[in-house]
Amino acid sequence: MGAEVESVASAMLENSSGDGHAAQSGKGNGNGNGKSPSYLKKNRIQVSNTKKPLFFYVNLAKRYMQQHQEVELSALGMAIATVVTIAEILKNNGLATEKKILTSSVGMKDENKGRTIQKAKIEIVLEKSEKFDSLMVTPARSPEAAAKEKNELEN
Repeated sequence: MGAEVESVASAMLENSSGDGHAAQSGKGNGNGNGKSPSYLKKNRIQVSNTKKPLFFYVNLAKRYMQQHQEVELSALGMAIATVVTIAEILKNNGLATEKKILTSSVGMKDENKGRTIQKAKIEIVLEKSEKFDSLMVTPARSPEAAAKEKNELEN
């Protein structure tokens, strides 16, 4: 990895909360303006297509939208398809609307060949839909209603 990418990766590992995203750091970005670097946003999910199942990210995105009103899904390379799928699931279920989509490429050092390669990157920002809160509420069932439903399914 290049020095810049390595520094970002190590900062992300140091600030990781273990649930698929980098945690917010109160240190700022070192330039004295008090703003944290973009890779330390509280509502950013960095998606990997090898580490966690798809619906882990879908459910995490729902939780982030409940807490922050919007979520930023980010991925590199082959994980881009996973991010698009997550966004489409949330949109098709009426939970989110697209706010912004950014694409770019990032230079990364190929450790095997020792040269810099370009990786595609996508960032999709989704915001809560107007129906989000009503869709997320699940009606509570009494034990009797649950038992009745179970009996109906078995017969």
